[in-house]
Amino acid sequence: MSREGNLEAPTRHPLDWKNPEFHDEASCLKELERIFEICHGCRRCVSLCGAFPTLFDLVDESQTMEVDGVAKQDYWKVVDQCYLCDLCFMTKCPYVPPHPWNLDFPHTMLRAKAIKFEKGEVKAAERFLASTDVHGQFAGIPVVVQVANAVNKTKAMRSVLESLAGVDRNAWLPALATRKFRSSAPKAAAGEVRNGERTPGKVVIFSTCFINYNEPGIGHDLLKILDHNAIPYELVSKEKCCGMPKLELGDLASVSASKEANVPVLVKYARQGYAILAAVPSCALMFKQEIPLMYPDDAEVQLVKEAMWDPFEYFMARKRDGLLKTEFAMPLGQVSYHIPCHGRVQNIGKKTEEMLKMIPGTTVNTVERCSGHAGTFGVKKAHHQTAMKIGKPVFKAMAQMKDGAKPDYISSDCPLGGHHIAQGFEVNQLGAPELNHPLTLVRKAYGLK
Repeated sequence: MSREGNLEAPTRHPLDWKNPEFHDEASCLKELERIFEICHGCRRCVSLCGAFPTLFDLVDESQTMEVDGVAKQDYWKVVDQCYLCDLCFMTKCPYVPPHPWNLDFPHTMLRAKAIKFEKGEVKAAERFLASTDVHGQFAGIPVVVQVANAVNKTKAMRSVLESLAGVDRNAWLPALATRKFRSSAPKAAAGEVRNGERTPGKVVIFSTCFINYNEPGIGHDLLKILDHNAIPYELVSKEKCCGMPKLELGDLASVSASKEANVPVLVKYARQGYAILAAVPSCALMFKQEIPLMYPDDAEVQLVKEAMWDPFEYFMARKRDGLLKTEFAMPLGQVSYHIPCHGRVQNIGKKTEEMLKMIPGTTVNTVERCSGHAGTFGVKKAHHQTAMKIGKPVFKAMAQMKDGAKPDYISSDCPLGGHHIAQGFEVNQLGAPELNHPLTLVRKAYGLK
């Protein structure tokens, strides 16, 4: 008899994506039915995202009021609502491995998405939306950037984008940077490498598409903090998108192509004793979890996994090594801080919160719940309103500090999630606190310009 629930830490099995059965639709539907039966009998994930309410409504509205009454074709409605945040696996489900029921909802959804992609059922517009390196080619080009950014703010162009690309006309969209981060990053001021017991003393930056093409200021703030703490850094010699947007579509061949481009570059730094930092949680997670699960026997992938750090994970380990400056020149006042899903899934603890709480004159209100943005999910016409609905409890929780005061700043390690939250504040008339990335807040607190 199987035990009820699981008292052991979750274990993630490798993704058997090269097995022909992985792409067998009948086999996948059988597994979906199995896990839907378990989820229907439990229902503790109902508040996480749209996938579970969709499933439970399908069951409750069926003739049998059981999973066997749901048409197999309707399973895809559940799949389409999953954006691979991983929170059900990591924080809610009592039946994940090593429990004998072996329930991995996100990776079963990923399998279904891969089948859908292989069948050619993912629209060209969705594939283009997930091609971040393609959009980013226009960043840094004089005149082109200004024109593109101005046009994308007009109602007429947003209407065109909605009809052609499926991008909701009301969703926040990032602007292109006038100068890319990789071409504008200064060289490190520090030269001496001071290794700590827990931390390498030199850092290499994986820029990420968003910071390179859209908000290079976040990357510059990271470099200023490293310089201030006398930590030598450099940028990786070349990089490609980490593959997360393609993973969300089930385009595993493109994820594999990104791995083949990035890992041979990153592993050289790992072998030379660098800490590899990626300031977007989803990108760090790709190298810490998703690619290693796709390539469990690839020694180079595993080396990169061990060398990859979230910036605040690195800074807090640096502090424990006695090598981080803890004198701050500027209080931040009231900060409402959101921990993004892909930060929580890294299992590193609340490292950003820990550093923000070190700053004198700063009160931190931390919110641990999905903002609903979820990569490209939150900007699509089909899902934008759902994303705003999922995020509403987050918006409300962040709008008021525990003592009833209003926040001076709102912040999230996920830049896209941060903007989604800011839009939620505006739509729900919750005030207009300043949106800053946590790295920007720390740079300000240090008194750096």
